[in-house]
Amino acid sequence: MATLLSVNVGLPRNVDWRGRTVYTGAWKSPVDGPRMVRRLNVEGDGQGDLGGHGGEQRAVLVYQRESYDHWRKQLGREDLEFGWFGENFTVDGLPDDEVCVGDRYRIGGAEFEVTQPRVTCYRVGLRLGEPAMPSLLVSHHRPGFYLRVITEGRVRAGDAIVRTRVGPGALSVADVDGLLYLPDRDPDRLKAALAIPALSPGWQQSFRELADAAGQPAAAPGPSTRTGWDGFRPLRVARIVAESSTVSSLYLEPVDRQALPPAEPGQYLTLRITGATDPAPAPAPVRSYSLSSAPGAPQYRISVKREPHGVVSTYLHTSLRTGTVLEAASPRGDFVLADDRTRPTVLVSAGIGVTPVLAMLYQLAAEADPGPVWWIHTTRDRAQHAFADEAHQLLARLPDAHEHVFYTAPTESDLPLPPGAVHGRLTPGTLAGLGIPAAADAYLCGPEAFMADLRTALGELGLSTDRIHSERFGALGAINPGIATVSTTPPHQPPGAPATGPLVTFTRSGLSTRWAPSYPSLLDLAEACDVPTRWSCRTGVCHTCTTPVISGLADHTPPPLEAPAAGEILICCATPTTDLLLDL
Repeated sequence: MATLLSVNVGLPRNVDWRGRTVYTGAWKSPVDGPRMVRRLNVEGDGQGDLGGHGGEQRAVLVYQRESYDHWRKQLGREDLEFGWFGENFTVDGLPDDEVCVGDRYRIGGAEFEVTQPRVTCYRVGLRLGEPAMPSLLVSHHRPGFYLRVITEGRVRAGDAIVRTRVGPGALSVADVDGLLYLPDRDPDRLKAALAIPALSPGWQQSFRELADAAGQPAAAPGPSTRTGWDGFRPLRVARIVAESSTVSSLYLEPVDRQALPPAEPGQYLTLRITGATDPAPAPAPVRSYSLSSAPGAPQYRISVKREPHGVVSTYLHTSLRTGTVLEAASPRGDFVLADDRTRPTVLVSAGIGVTPVLAMLYQLAAEADPGPVWWIHTTRDRAQHAFADEAHQLLARLPDAHEHVFYTAPTESDLPLPPGAVHGRLTPGTLAGLGIPAAADAYLCGPEAFMADLRTALGELGLSTDRIHSERFGALGAINPGIATVSTTPPHQPPGAPATGPLVTFTRSGLSTRWAPSYPSLLDLAEACDVPTRWSCRTGVCHTCTTPVISGLADHTPPPLEAPAAGEILICCATPTTDLLLDL
Protein backbone atom coordinates (compact mmCIF):
# COMPACT_ATOMS: atom_id res chain seq x y z
CA MET A 1 0.00 0.00 0.00
CA ALA A 2 1.23 3.51 -0.82
CA THR A 3 2.25 5.69 2.12
CA LEU A 4 2.67 9.40 2.75
CA LEU A 5 6.32 9.72 3.83
CA SER A 6 6.59 13.47 4.29
CA VAL A 7 4.45 16.60 4.29
CA ASN A 8 6.49 19.55 2.98
CA VAL A 9 5.61 23.24 3.06
CA GLY A 10 7.25 26.56 2.39
CA LEU A 11 6.15 30.13 1.82
CA PRO A 12 7.34 32.04 -1.25
CA ARG A 13 10.64 33.84 -0.96
CA ASN A 14 12.89 36.04 -3.07
CA VAL A 15 15.85 34.14 -4.53
CA ASP A 16 18.79 35.70 -6.38
CA TRP A 17 19.28 34.17 -9.83
CA ARG A 18 21.46 35.45 -12.66
CA GLY A 19 21.35 38.99 -11.37
CA ARG A 20 17.56 38.93 -11.04
CA THR A 21 15.14 38.17 -8.27
CA VAL A 22 12.81 35.16 -8.51
CA TYR A 23 9.79 35.00 -6.22
CA THR A 24 9.21 31.29 -5.69
CA GLY A 25 7.73 28.76 -3.31
CA ALA A 26 10.00 25.95 -4.55
CA TRP A 27 11.88 25.78 -1.24
CA LYS A 28 9.86 23.35 0.90
CA SER A 29 10.79 21.42 4.03
CA PRO A 30 9.21 18.50 5.95
CA VAL A 31 7.01 19.32 8.95
CA ASP A 32 6.07 17.23 11.97
CA GLY A 33 2.56 16.35 13.03
CA PRO A 34 -0.73 16.77 11.20
CA ARG A 35 -1.39 19.55 8.70
CA MET A 36 -4.74 20.79 7.46
CA VAL A 37 -5.17 20.61 3.69
CA ARG A 38 -7.66 23.07 2.27
CA ARG A 39 -8.95 23.76 -1.20
CA LEU A 40 -5.95 25.85 -2.30
CA ASN A 41 -2.97 24.45 -0.41
CA VAL A 42 -1.51 22.77 2.64
CA GLU A 43 -1.48 24.76 5.89
CA GLY A 44 1.71 26.82 5.97
CA ASP A 45 2.40 26.48 2.25
CA GLY A 46 2.25 28.93 -0.63
CA GLN A 47 3.12 29.38 -4.30
CA GLY A 48 4.98 32.30 -5.80
CA ASP A 49 3.69 32.10 -9.38
CA LEU A 50 -0.02 31.36 -9.38
CA GLY A 51 -0.08 31.43 -13.16
CA GLY A 52 1.77 28.13 -13.37
CA HIS A 53 1.43 26.62 -9.92
CA GLY A 54 -1.16 26.55 -7.16
CA GLY A 55 -4.84 27.26 -7.44
CA GLU A 56 -7.69 24.79 -7.08
CA GLN A 57 -6.45 22.47 -9.85
CA ARG A 58 -2.86 22.43 -8.53
CA ALA A 59 -3.32 22.62 -4.79
CA VAL A 60 -0.93 19.82 -3.83
CA LEU A 61 2.18 18.55 -5.65
CA VAL A 62 3.19 14.90 -5.23
CA TYR A 63 6.60 13.31 -5.82
CA GLN A 64 7.81 9.79 -5.13
CA ARG A 65 10.62 8.35 -3.02
CA GLU A 66 11.42 6.04 -5.95
CA SER A 67 12.09 9.09 -8.14
CA TYR A 68 14.38 10.54 -5.48
CA ASP A 69 16.34 7.28 -5.58
CA HIS A 70 16.48 7.51 -9.37
CA TRP A 71 17.83 11.06 -9.39
CA ARG A 72 20.36 10.45 -6.61
CA LYS A 73 21.85 7.77 -8.83
CA GLN A 74 21.40 9.60 -12.13
CA LEU A 75 22.86 12.89 -10.89
CA GLY A 76 25.40 11.37 -8.54
CA ARG A 77 23.99 13.29 -5.58
CA GLU A 78 23.32 12.13 -2.06
CA ASP A 79 22.14 15.50 -0.75
CA LEU A 80 18.60 15.39 -2.19
CA GLU A 81 16.11 15.59 0.66
CA PHE A 82 12.31 15.33 0.67
CA GLY A 83 10.77 18.59 -0.50
CA TRP A 84 13.65 19.53 -2.80
CA PHE A 85 11.55 18.86 -5.90
CA GLY A 86 9.02 21.38 -4.62
CA GLU A 87 6.49 18.71 -3.68
CA ASN A 88 4.04 18.95 -0.80
CA PHE A 89 3.67 15.19 -0.43
CA THR A 90 6.59 12.82 -0.74
CA VAL A 91 5.14 9.34 -1.10
CA ASP A 92 6.19 5.72 -1.23
CA GLY A 93 4.44 4.27 -4.28
CA LEU A 94 2.14 6.06 -6.75
CA PRO A 95 4.60 5.95 -9.68
CA ASP A 96 3.90 8.30 -12.57
CA ASP A 97 3.47 5.43 -15.02
CA GLU A 98 0.72 3.82 -12.90
CA VAL A 99 -1.22 6.72 -11.38
CA CYS A 100 -3.88 7.97 -13.83
CA VAL A 101 -5.35 11.43 -14.24
CA GLY A 102 -8.78 11.28 -12.61
CA ASP A 103 -7.74 8.78 -9.91
CA ARG A 104 -8.90 9.68 -6.43
CA TYR A 105 -7.06 8.94 -3.21
CA ARG A 106 -7.85 9.21 0.49
CA ILE A 107 -4.99 10.31 2.71
CA GLY A 108 -5.73 10.80 6.39
CA GLY A 109 -8.90 12.85 6.68
CA ALA A 110 -8.76 14.31 3.17
CA GLU A 111 -9.59 13.09 -0.33
CA PHE A 112 -7.81 14.14 -3.52
CA GLU A 113 -8.11 13.85 -7.30
CA VAL A 114 -5.21 13.72 -9.79
CA THR A 115 -5.54 16.63 -12.24
CA GLN A 116 -2.32 16.90 -14.28
CA PRO A 117 1.43 16.26 -14.34
CA ARG A 118 3.86 18.79 -12.90
CA VAL A 119 4.27 21.95 -14.97
CA THR A 120 7.75 22.02 -16.47
CA CYS A 121 9.51 25.21 -15.45
CA TYR A 122 13.02 26.34 -14.67
CA ARG A 123 12.46 26.70 -10.92
CA VAL A 124 12.90 23.01 -10.14
CA GLY A 125 16.30 23.32 -11.82
CA LEU A 126 16.98 26.49 -9.84
CA ARG A 127 16.15 24.71 -6.58
CA LEU A 128 18.40 21.74 -7.32
CA GLY A 129 21.16 23.67 -9.06
CA GLU A 130 20.53 21.49 -12.16
CA PRO A 131 19.36 23.76 -15.05
CA ALA A 132 18.49 20.79 -17.28
CA MET A 133 16.07 19.36 -14.72
CA PRO A 134 12.82 20.36 -16.50
CA SER A 135 13.91 18.45 -19.61
CA LEU A 136 15.13 15.48 -17.57
CA LEU A 137 11.84 15.15 -15.68
CA VAL A 138 10.00 14.73 -18.99
CA SER A 139 12.54 12.58 -20.83
CA HIS A 140 12.85 10.21 -17.85
CA HIS A 141 9.04 10.07 -17.45
CA ARG A 142 9.20 11.18 -13.80
CA PRO A 143 7.35 14.52 -13.61
CA GLY A 144 5.25 14.03 -10.46
CA PHE A 145 1.66 15.23 -10.40
CA TYR A 146 -0.84 17.67 -8.94
CA LEU A 147 -3.90 16.96 -6.81
CA ARG A 148 -7.18 18.78 -6.41
CA VAL A 149 -8.69 18.69 -2.92
CA ILE A 150 -12.08 16.95 -2.98
CA THR A 151 -12.55 16.83 0.78
CA GLU A 152 -10.57 19.06 3.12
CA GLY A 153 -8.94 17.36 6.07
CA ARG A 154 -5.79 16.72 8.09
CA VAL A 155 -2.89 14.61 6.86
CA ARG A 156 0.42 13.57 8.40
CA ALA A 157 3.50 11.57 7.53
CA GLY A 158 2.78 7.85 7.87
CA ASP A 159 -0.82 8.04 6.62
CA ALA A 160 -1.86 5.26 4.26
CA ILE A 161 -2.86 6.26 0.74
CA VAL A 162 -5.98 4.46 -0.47
CA ARG A 163 -7.33 4.75 -4.00
CA THR A 164 -11.06 5.44 -3.84
CA ARG A 165 -11.80 5.79 -7.57
CA VAL A 166 -10.10 4.92 -10.84
CA GLY A 167 -9.92 7.71 -13.37
CA PRO A 168 -11.60 7.25 -16.76
CA GLY A 169 -9.43 6.71 -19.79
CA ALA A 170 -6.61 4.84 -18.04
CA LEU A 171 -4.07 7.49 -19.05
CA SER A 172 -1.17 7.61 -16.64
CA VAL A 173 0.53 10.80 -15.48
CA ALA A 174 3.57 9.86 -17.60
CA ASP A 175 1.32 9.24 -20.63
CA VAL A 176 -0.35 12.63 -20.29
CA ASP A 177 2.98 14.39 -19.73
CA GLY A 178 4.39 12.81 -22.89
CA LEU A 179 1.34 13.81 -24.91
CA LEU A 180 2.06 17.45 -24.22
CA TYR A 181 5.83 17.57 -24.30
CA LEU A 182 7.03 14.75 -26.57
CA PRO A 183 6.70 14.21 -30.35
CA ASP A 184 4.79 11.50 -32.26
CA ARG A 185 1.53 11.94 -30.40
CA ASP A 186 -1.18 9.33 -30.75
CA PRO A 187 -4.37 11.10 -31.93
CA ASP A 188 -6.52 8.53 -30.14
CA ARG A 189 -4.74 9.26 -26.87
CA LEU A 190 -5.29 12.98 -27.37
CA LYS A 191 -9.01 12.30 -27.68
CA ALA A 192 -8.90 10.05 -24.62
CA ALA A 193 -7.18 12.78 -22.60
CA LEU A 194 -9.81 15.33 -23.60
CA ALA A 195 -12.50 12.96 -22.35
CA ILE A 196 -11.11 12.98 -18.78
CA PRO A 197 -13.25 15.44 -16.76
CA ALA A 198 -10.62 15.78 -14.02
CA LEU A 199 -7.90 17.01 -16.41
CA SER A 200 -7.15 20.65 -15.55
CA PRO A 201 -8.55 23.31 -17.94
CA GLY A 202 -5.11 24.50 -19.01
CA TRP A 203 -4.04 21.05 -20.17
CA GLN A 204 -7.43 20.49 -21.82
CA GLN A 205 -6.91 23.66 -23.85
CA SER A 206 -3.41 22.57 -24.88
CA PHE A 207 -4.71 19.17 -25.98
CA ARG A 208 -7.59 20.74 -27.92
CA GLU A 209 -5.07 22.83 -29.84
CA LEU A 210 -2.90 19.77 -30.49
CA ALA A 211 -5.92 17.74 -31.59
CA ASP A 212 -7.01 20.53 -33.96
CA ALA A 213 -3.51 20.73 -35.41
CA ALA A 214 -3.38 16.94 -35.83
CA GLY A 215 -6.58 17.12 -37.88
CA GLN A 216 -5.13 19.65 -40.35
CA PRO A 217 -3.37 18.62 -43.57
CA ALA A 218 0.39 18.43 -43.31
CA ALA A 219 1.97 21.80 -43.96
CA ALA A 220 4.38 22.33 -46.80
CA PRO A 221 8.01 22.75 -45.79
CA GLY A 222 8.77 26.14 -44.31
CA PRO A 223 7.10 28.31 -41.67
CA SER A 224 3.33 28.41 -41.64
CA THR A 225 3.38 32.18 -42.10
CA ARG A 226 5.69 32.13 -45.13
CA THR A 227 4.14 32.34 -48.59
CA GLY A 228 7.10 32.78 -50.87
CA TRP A 229 10.84 32.82 -50.45
CA ASP A 230 13.70 32.27 -48.06
CA GLY A 231 15.65 35.19 -46.68
CA PHE A 232 15.38 38.53 -48.48
CA ARG A 233 14.36 39.29 -52.04
CA PRO A 234 14.98 42.57 -53.91
CA LEU A 235 11.80 44.54 -54.63
CA ARG A 236 11.76 47.76 -56.64
CA VAL A 237 9.71 50.79 -55.67
CA ALA A 238 7.32 51.11 -58.63
CA ARG A 239 5.51 54.19 -57.38
CA ILE A 240 4.88 56.28 -54.27
CA VAL A 241 1.40 57.65 -53.48
CA ALA A 242 0.47 60.10 -50.72
CA GLU A 243 -2.61 58.74 -48.93
CA SER A 244 -2.98 61.52 -46.32
CA SER A 245 -0.95 64.31 -44.75
CA THR A 246 1.09 61.73 -42.82
CA VAL A 247 0.79 58.45 -44.75
CA SER A 248 2.37 57.40 -48.04
CA SER A 249 2.06 54.09 -49.87
CA LEU A 250 4.93 52.31 -51.58
CA TYR A 251 4.09 49.95 -54.45
CA LEU A 252 6.74 47.24 -54.69
CA GLU A 253 7.42 45.01 -57.68
CA PRO A 254 9.90 42.13 -58.15
CA VAL A 255 13.23 43.04 -59.70
CA ASP A 256 13.43 39.62 -61.39
CA ARG A 257 9.92 40.01 -62.87
CA GLN A 258 8.85 36.72 -61.29
CA ALA A 259 5.28 36.93 -59.99
CA LEU A 260 4.87 37.78 -56.32
CA PRO A 261 3.12 35.09 -54.27
CA PRO A 262 -0.25 36.20 -52.87
CA ALA A 263 -0.22 37.28 -49.25
CA GLU A 264 -2.92 36.49 -46.75
CA PRO A 265 -4.99 39.61 -45.98
CA GLY A 266 -3.56 41.09 -42.78
CA GLN A 267 0.04 39.90 -43.24
CA TYR A 268 3.08 42.16 -43.30
CA LEU A 269 6.44 42.61 -45.04
CA THR A 270 9.73 42.89 -43.21
CA LEU A 271 12.09 45.25 -45.06
CA ARG A 272 15.83 45.78 -44.78
CA ILE A 273 16.39 49.42 -45.68
CA THR A 274 19.81 50.68 -46.71
CA GLY A 275 20.33 54.40 -47.08
CA ALA A 276 17.99 55.37 -44.26
CA THR A 277 20.80 57.25 -42.51
CA ASP A 278 23.87 59.09 -43.76
CA PRO A 279 26.36 57.59 -43.50
CA ALA A 280 24.56 54.29 -43.83
CA PRO A 281 24.92 52.21 -40.69
CA ALA A 282 26.05 48.61 -40.60
CA PRO A 283 23.74 46.79 -40.37
CA ALA A 284 20.84 48.35 -42.29
CA PRO A 285 17.73 48.98 -40.20
CA VAL A 286 14.89 46.45 -40.41
CA ARG A 287 11.23 47.40 -40.17
CA SER A 288 7.89 45.61 -40.66
CA TYR A 289 4.86 47.14 -42.41
CA SER A 290 1.40 45.72 -43.03
CA LEU A 291 0.37 45.05 -46.60
CA SER A 292 -2.55 47.30 -47.52
CA SER A 293 -3.05 45.92 -51.03
CA ALA A 294 -5.67 43.49 -52.24
CA PRO A 295 -4.62 39.84 -51.88
CA GLY A 296 -3.33 38.64 -55.24
CA ALA A 297 -2.47 42.13 -56.54
CA PRO A 298 0.52 42.10 -58.95
CA GLN A 299 2.39 44.53 -56.69
CA TYR A 300 2.72 44.63 -52.93
CA ARG A 301 1.59 47.86 -51.31
CA ILE A 302 2.78 48.97 -47.90
CA SER A 303 1.62 52.19 -46.31
CA VAL A 304 3.93 54.05 -43.93
CA LYS A 305 3.11 56.80 -41.46
CA ARG A 306 5.79 59.44 -41.00
CA GLU A 307 6.68 59.62 -37.34
CA PRO A 308 8.09 62.91 -35.98
CA HIS A 309 11.36 61.34 -34.84
CA GLY A 310 11.35 58.21 -36.99
CA VAL A 311 14.62 57.96 -38.94
CA VAL A 312 13.37 55.21 -41.26
CA SER A 313 9.87 56.61 -41.83
CA THR A 314 11.34 60.05 -42.51
CA TYR A 315 13.70 58.54 -45.10
CA LEU A 316 10.86 56.65 -46.78
CA HIS A 317 8.77 59.83 -46.96
CA THR A 318 11.42 62.36 -47.97
CA SER A 319 14.33 60.60 -49.68
CA LEU A 320 13.04 57.38 -51.21
CA ARG A 321 12.61 57.55 -54.97
CA THR A 322 10.84 55.46 -57.59
CA GLY A 323 13.21 52.79 -58.81
CA THR A 324 14.95 52.32 -55.44
CA VAL A 325 15.46 48.66 -54.56
CA LEU A 326 14.58 47.46 -51.07
CA GLU A 327 15.13 44.00 -49.60
CA ALA A 328 12.02 42.22 -48.37
CA ALA A 329 11.34 38.99 -46.53
CA SER A 330 8.30 37.07 -47.72
CA PRO A 331 4.87 38.01 -46.32
CA ARG A 332 4.21 36.61 -42.87
CA GLY A 333 2.05 37.01 -39.80
CA ASP A 334 -0.95 35.24 -38.32
CA PHE A 335 -3.20 38.29 -38.01
CA VAL A 336 -5.35 37.04 -40.88
CA LEU A 337 -9.02 36.39 -41.55
CA ALA A 338 -10.34 33.17 -40.07
CA ASP A 339 -10.89 30.32 -42.50
CA ASP A 340 -14.45 29.91 -41.21
CA ARG A 341 -16.22 33.09 -42.27
CA THR A 342 -19.78 32.08 -41.57
CA ARG A 343 -19.89 34.64 -38.74
CA PRO A 344 -20.16 38.44 -39.01
CA THR A 345 -16.84 40.28 -39.35
CA VAL A 346 -15.85 43.39 -37.39
CA LEU A 347 -12.81 45.40 -38.60
CA VAL A 348 -11.65 48.04 -36.10
CA SER A 349 -8.67 50.38 -36.58
CA ALA A 350 -7.12 53.60 -35.42
CA GLY A 351 -4.83 55.76 -37.54
CA ILE A 352 -2.26 53.78 -39.52
CA GLY A 353 -3.73 50.61 -38.02
CA VAL A 354 -6.12 50.71 -40.97
CA THR A 355 -3.60 49.02 -43.27
CA PRO A 356 -4.03 45.30 -42.42
CA VAL A 357 -7.80 45.53 -42.01
CA LEU A 358 -8.04 47.32 -45.37
CA ALA A 359 -6.46 44.25 -46.97
CA MET A 360 -9.05 42.15 -45.16
CA LEU A 361 -11.79 44.41 -46.50
CA TYR A 362 -10.50 43.82 -50.04
CA GLN A 363 -10.81 40.08 -49.47
CA LEU A 364 -14.34 40.33 -48.09
CA ALA A 365 -15.43 42.56 -50.97
CA ALA A 366 -14.21 39.92 -53.44
CA GLU A 367 -16.21 37.07 -51.87
CA ALA A 368 -19.63 35.98 -53.09
CA ASP A 369 -21.20 35.87 -49.63
CA PRO A 370 -19.03 37.67 -47.07
CA GLY A 371 -21.86 38.11 -44.56
CA PRO A 372 -22.35 41.24 -42.43
CA VAL A 373 -19.27 43.47 -42.07
CA TRP A 374 -18.69 46.28 -39.57
CA TRP A 375 -16.02 48.82 -40.59
CA ILE A 376 -15.03 50.95 -37.60
CA HIS A 377 -12.20 53.47 -37.86
CA THR A 378 -11.02 56.41 -35.80
CA THR A 379 -8.75 59.24 -36.94
CA ARG A 380 -8.11 62.87 -36.10
CA ASP A 381 -9.52 64.66 -39.14
CA ARG A 382 -10.03 64.43 -42.88
CA ALA A 383 -6.42 65.37 -43.67
CA GLN A 384 -5.18 62.36 -41.70
CA HIS A 385 -7.91 59.96 -42.86
CA ALA A 386 -5.97 57.62 -45.13
CA PHE A 387 -7.91 55.43 -47.59
CA ALA A 388 -11.25 57.11 -46.83
CA ASP A 389 -12.60 56.90 -50.37
CA GLU A 390 -11.02 53.51 -51.06
CA ALA A 391 -12.61 51.91 -48.02
CA HIS A 392 -15.98 53.56 -48.71
CA GLN A 393 -16.02 52.18 -52.26
CA LEU A 394 -15.17 48.67 -51.06
CA LEU A 395 -17.93 48.82 -48.45
CA ALA A 396 -20.40 49.85 -51.16
CA ARG A 397 -19.75 46.48 -52.84
CA LEU A 398 -20.83 44.54 -49.74
CA PRO A 399 -24.49 43.57 -49.38
CA ASP A 400 -24.54 44.10 -45.60
CA ALA A 401 -21.95 46.70 -44.61
CA HIS A 402 -21.95 48.98 -41.55
CA GLU A 403 -19.55 51.94 -41.86
CA HIS A 404 -18.64 53.94 -38.75
CA VAL A 405 -15.80 56.50 -38.84
CA PHE A 406 -14.99 58.70 -35.85
CA TYR A 407 -13.21 62.06 -36.33
CA THR A 408 -11.81 63.11 -32.98
CA ALA A 409 -10.83 66.67 -34.00
CA PRO A 410 -12.39 67.65 -37.35
CA THR A 411 -11.70 71.09 -38.79
CA GLU A 412 -14.19 73.45 -40.39
CA SER A 413 -12.93 72.42 -43.80
CA ASP A 414 -13.99 68.84 -43.05
CA LEU A 415 -17.66 69.87 -42.91
CA PRO A 416 -19.86 68.31 -43.99
CA LEU A 417 -18.22 65.07 -42.84
CA PRO A 418 -17.79 62.21 -45.33
CA PRO A 419 -20.43 59.43 -45.48
CA GLY A 420 -20.36 57.23 -42.42
CA ALA A 421 -18.28 59.70 -40.36
CA VAL A 422 -19.23 61.43 -37.13
CA HIS A 423 -17.49 63.84 -34.76
CA GLY A 424 -16.58 61.98 -31.58
CA ARG A 425 -14.51 59.23 -30.01
CA LEU A 426 -14.83 55.49 -30.14
CA THR A 427 -15.69 54.59 -26.55
CA PRO A 428 -17.19 51.47 -25.00
CA GLY A 429 -20.49 53.33 -24.95
CA THR A 430 -20.45 54.27 -28.63
CA LEU A 431 -19.23 50.79 -29.53
CA ALA A 432 -22.19 49.27 -27.71
CA GLY A 433 -24.53 51.37 -29.87
CA LEU A 434 -23.23 50.03 -33.18
CA GLY A 435 -25.21 46.80 -33.09
CA ILE A 436 -22.22 44.44 -33.19
CA PRO A 437 -23.46 40.85 -32.76
CA ALA A 438 -21.92 38.70 -30.04
CA ALA A 439 -21.24 35.95 -32.58
CA ALA A 440 -18.85 38.11 -34.64
CA ASP A 441 -15.14 37.72 -35.34
CA ALA A 442 -13.32 40.99 -34.57
CA TYR A 443 -9.95 42.19 -35.92
CA LEU A 444 -8.26 45.14 -34.20
CA CYS A 445 -5.22 47.19 -35.17
CA GLY A 446 -3.98 50.39 -33.58
CA PRO A 447 -2.07 51.64 -30.54
CA GLU A 448 -1.68 49.17 -27.67
CA ALA A 449 -3.99 51.04 -25.28
CA PHE A 450 -6.62 51.35 -28.00
CA MET A 451 -6.59 47.61 -28.68
CA ALA A 452 -6.62 46.72 -24.98
CA ASP A 453 -9.66 48.94 -24.36
CA LEU A 454 -11.46 47.56 -27.41
CA ARG A 455 -10.79 43.95 -26.41
CA THR A 456 -12.39 44.63 -23.05
CA ALA A 457 -15.34 46.48 -24.58
CA LEU A 458 -16.00 43.77 -27.17
CA GLY A 459 -15.80 41.12 -24.48
CA GLU A 460 -18.44 43.00 -22.50
CA LEU A 461 -20.64 42.91 -25.62
CA GLY A 462 -20.44 39.13 -25.51
CA LEU A 463 -17.73 38.40 -28.08
CA SER A 464 -15.64 35.35 -27.22
CA THR A 465 -12.02 36.20 -26.43
CA ASP A 466 -10.77 33.67 -28.97
CA ARG A 467 -12.67 35.56 -31.69
CA ILE A 468 -11.06 38.92 -30.91
CA HIS A 469 -7.81 39.17 -32.87
CA SER A 470 -5.27 41.99 -32.72
CA GLU A 471 -2.04 42.96 -34.45
CA ARG A 472 1.05 44.56 -33.01
CA PHE A 473 4.50 45.16 -34.47
CA GLY A 474 6.34 46.09 -31.30
CA ALA A 475 7.83 43.54 -28.95
CA LEU A 476 5.32 41.12 -27.46
CA GLY A 477 4.72 41.28 -23.74
CA ALA A 478 7.32 39.38 -21.74
CA ILE A 479 6.57 36.01 -20.15
CA ASN A 480 9.18 35.55 -17.43
CA PRO A 481 7.46 33.44 -14.76
CA GLY A 482 8.48 34.14 -11.21
CA ILE A 483 10.74 37.10 -12.03
CA ALA A 484 9.92 39.70 -9.41
CA THR A 485 10.65 42.71 -11.62
CA VAL A 486 10.77 42.87 -15.42
CA SER A 487 13.22 45.32 -16.97
CA THR A 488 11.76 48.46 -18.54
CA THR A 489 15.10 49.42 -20.10
CA PRO A 490 14.80 49.82 -23.89
CA PRO A 491 16.70 47.21 -25.94
CA HIS A 492 20.38 48.04 -26.26
CA GLN A 493 23.73 46.55 -27.23
CA PRO A 494 24.99 43.93 -24.76
CA PRO A 495 27.66 44.95 -22.25
CA GLY A 496 31.31 44.45 -23.05
CA ALA A 497 33.39 44.73 -26.17
CA PRO A 498 31.64 44.26 -29.53
CA ALA A 499 31.54 40.62 -30.62
CA THR A 500 32.46 39.27 -34.06
CA GLY A 501 30.03 36.38 -34.54
CA PRO A 502 26.92 36.17 -36.75
CA LEU A 503 24.73 39.25 -36.78
CA VAL A 504 21.52 38.69 -34.80
CA THR A 505 18.62 41.07 -35.46
CA PHE A 506 15.63 41.28 -33.12
CA THR A 507 13.21 42.84 -35.58
CA ARG A 508 10.36 43.73 -33.22
CA SER A 509 12.84 45.46 -30.92
CA GLY A 510 14.74 47.19 -33.76
CA LEU A 511 18.12 45.93 -32.55
CA SER A 512 21.00 44.19 -34.33
CA THR A 513 24.03 42.85 -32.48
CA ARG A 514 26.86 40.40 -33.03
CA TRP A 515 26.79 36.96 -31.45
CA ALA A 516 29.43 35.99 -28.90
CA PRO A 517 30.01 32.32 -27.97
CA SER A 518 30.04 33.31 -24.29
CA TYR A 519 26.24 33.33 -24.44
CA PRO A 520 24.78 29.84 -23.89
CA SER A 521 21.77 30.61 -26.09
CA LEU A 522 19.95 33.27 -28.07
CA LEU A 523 17.71 33.73 -25.06
CA ASP A 524 20.73 34.71 -22.98
CA LEU A 525 21.81 37.19 -25.64
CA ALA A 526 18.32 38.69 -25.81
CA GLU A 527 18.24 39.09 -22.03
CA ALA A 528 21.67 40.77 -22.05
CA CYS A 529 20.16 43.29 -24.50
CA ASP A 530 16.94 43.75 -22.48
CA VAL A 531 14.92 42.48 -25.45
CA PRO A 532 11.52 41.33 -24.06
CA THR A 533 11.44 37.53 -24.01
CA ARG A 534 9.01 34.70 -23.36
CA TRP A 535 10.11 31.48 -21.66
CA SER A 536 9.35 29.02 -18.89
CA CYS A 537 11.45 25.83 -18.87
CA ARG A 538 14.64 27.22 -20.52
CA THR A 539 15.56 23.67 -21.60
CA GLY A 540 13.64 23.07 -24.86
CA VAL A 541 10.56 21.42 -23.38
CA CYS A 542 7.64 23.83 -23.07
CA HIS A 543 8.01 25.78 -26.38
CA THR A 544 7.03 29.04 -24.69
CA CYS A 545 10.09 30.64 -26.29
CA THR A 546 9.20 29.57 -29.85
CA THR A 547 10.30 32.36 -32.19
CA PRO A 548 9.76 32.69 -35.98
CA VAL A 549 12.91 33.03 -38.08
CA ILE A 550 12.73 35.63 -40.85
CA SER A 551 16.07 34.63 -42.31
CA GLY A 552 19.16 32.71 -41.31
CA LEU A 553 19.99 29.43 -39.59
CA ALA A 554 20.49 28.27 -36.02
CA ASP A 555 21.35 25.04 -34.21
CA HIS A 556 19.68 23.65 -31.12
CA THR A 557 22.17 22.52 -28.48
CA PRO A 558 21.11 20.39 -26.76
CA PRO A 559 18.31 19.30 -29.13
CA PRO A 560 14.83 19.96 -27.69
CA LEU A 561 12.63 17.02 -26.77
CA GLU A 562 10.34 18.00 -29.66
CA ALA A 563 11.65 19.98 -32.61
CA PRO A 564 9.88 23.29 -33.34
CA ALA A 565 7.94 23.75 -36.55
CA ALA A 566 9.85 24.57 -39.71
CA GLY A 567 10.82 28.22 -39.79
CA GLU A 568 10.86 28.51 -35.99
CA ILE A 569 13.44 28.03 -33.27
CA LEU A 570 13.45 27.65 -29.50
CA ILE A 571 15.70 30.50 -28.42
CA CYS A 572 16.29 28.95 -24.98
CA CYS A 573 18.54 26.29 -26.54
CA ALA A 574 19.44 27.75 -29.97
CA THR A 575 22.62 29.42 -31.21
CA PRO A 576 23.10 31.11 -34.63
CA THR A 577 25.15 29.51 -37.38
CA THR A 578 24.60 32.37 -39.86
CA ASP A 579 23.35 35.94 -39.65
CA LEU A 580 19.88 35.65 -38.17
CA LEU A 581 16.74 37.80 -38.22
CA LEU A 582 14.24 36.87 -35.52
CA ASP A 583 10.63 37.96 -35.13
CA LEU A 584 11.36 39.07 -31.57
